[in-house]
Amino acid sequence: MGKVYITLTGTKYYYGSDFIKKGMKVYLEKEPDNEYDKEAILVKSKELGKIGYVANSSYTVIGQAMSAGRLYDRIGDTAVGKVVLVTSKGIICKVSKKSLLNNG
Repeated sequence: MGKVYITLTGTKYYYGSDFIKKGMKVYLEKEPDNEYDKEAILVKSKELGKIGYVANSSYTVIGQAMSAGRLYDRIGDTAVGKVVLVTSKGIICKVSKKSLLNNG
């Protein structure tokens, strides 16, 4: 597997997205007890904690980014990512190759 990208969604329910900048490190954490989505992957920042989720719907995933459902079994319980693009349509993050099981 080559580079893996995800869409960060739901930031408006927490702190908004004005603080999110290109190059910012984010932390992904599986949330298997999530009552709405059994493949939910929480996204955190070191400074604020929960800032959103990995998109898991065809309505929220941007372009060829990987949905939470497709990513879920390719990472351990946690993973690290980096913001690569912030636009009015959404936020794209690259998942660290070291975070991928079997290194992709």
